[in-house]
Amino acid sequence: MQPFEMVMNPKQVFLSVLIFGVAGLLLFMYLQVWIEEQHTGKVEKRREQKVTSGWGPMKYLRPVPRIMSTEKIQEHITNQNPKFHMPEDVREKKENLLLNSERSTRVLTKTSYSQGRDQALSKSTGSPTEKWIEKHQGAKTVFNKFSNMHWPVDIHPLNKSLVKDNKWKKTDEIQEKRRSFLQEFCKKYGRVSRHQSHLFHTVSRIYVEDKHKILYCEVPKAGCSNWKRILMVLNGLASSAYNISHDAVHYGKHLKKLDSFDLKGIYTRLNTYTKAVFVRDPMERLVSAFRDKFEHPNSYYHPVFGKAIIKKYRPNACEEALINGSGVRFKEFIHYLLDSHRPVGMDIHWEKVSKLCYPCLINYDFVGKFETLEEDANYFLQMIGAPKELKFPNFKDRHSSDERTNAQVVRQYLKDLTRTERQLIYDFYYLDYLMFNYTTPFL
Repeated sequence: MQPFEMVMNPKQVFLSVLIFGVAGLLLFMYLQVWIEEQHTGKVEKRREQKVTSGWGPMKYLRPVPRIMSTEKIQEHITNQNPKFHMPEDVREKKENLLLNSERSTRVLTKTSYSQGRDQALSKSTGSPTEKWIEKHQGAKTVFNKFSNMHWPVDIHPLNKSLVKDNKWKKTDEIQEKRRSFLQEFCKKYGRVSRHQSHLFHTVSRIYVEDKHKILYCEVPKAGCSNWKRILMVLNGLASSAYNISHDAVHYGKHLKKLDSFDLKGIYTRLNTYTKAVFVRDPMERLVSAFRDKFEHPNSYYHPVFGKAIIKKYRPNACEEALINGSGVRFKEFIHYLLDSHRPVGMDIHWEKVSKLCYPCLINYDFVGKFETLEEDANYFLQMIGAPKELKFPNFKDRHSSDERTNAQVVRQYLKDLTRTERQLIYDFYYLDYLMFNYTTPFL
């Protein structure tokens, strides 16, 4: 090839430069638009978080509409994070600290999951480290099988062959309505949320009684202390529910939880045992928890929750209140509850039942209510073949001289809140109200 043939025509050079220039300009414009969209999306997301939290600048304080569409309810269910929102260091210590809340403060570092893990390891042979690695490496594969397992579409009929007394007819009819209502709700709204939670977390609040094949999901402030007493009697650990102290119930570690078993043990019990959950009107449960934890001396809730709440939500707090955390007001407690950036994490005593027991994932056979606690519990005991002399205890576990939290007591506490604040509490517990067919409170 001759040298002159390698020289490009000036027109060709101009066209090449022009084409590359236009292409570069278009690419720059596209990247600029993309970056702006990403920035706008982040700003909108932060704004939505402020709106749903209800706390922050007052212009964001807007209650969610009371009537939600099917899509909104599904989104509400789907967006539930099975892990409590809290700092990592708090989450690491939370489970044991909460269950030992009335004791003198002591350092505990295991979570409920690690407790169950250690119980399982202590029963097995071989190095604990090897077993721990084996469990975690195999968990993902086996959990995928668990997630894809056949969840019953319909509720199973309860075995009522042991119920001989006709006086339970009305209770039985009510029970069937509750079960059917929950099933229909979950069929309609809850299917999208299935299998999104970690298995061991999903069952971490469920107690096991193998002799009578019972699974009981613990809902604090809904009769859980007396239910644990009943499980201890059924398990042969005590002769009477009335002889078991509060400390023995909550700190004795006599009862097994479902997350202490391996995957096969969990799967088998979920599919063969009678599963029960007892719930309570969300507003009553919330007020009951506040009265119990903040209106009486408490060596855990005051220094941990009380100090943080007063520091963030009480302007010009006195030094004494900041030091001991006592005297939290109900309005301050509500500010904490509804704040998406809480200074300290959620607690099982006021966490939603939908995030404690996962009623649309675990098919509960029996749905009891605190409002009819004794009647429901004694019917359940007869149904599972408990000893005839065993009756559900009716005494108040703590602060027995205080008036029980009821609708009238709740109204007195709600009077200190604005209408918007009351609406936001309802929105916070929206799923619990829907799932268990509780009447919408007068706000």
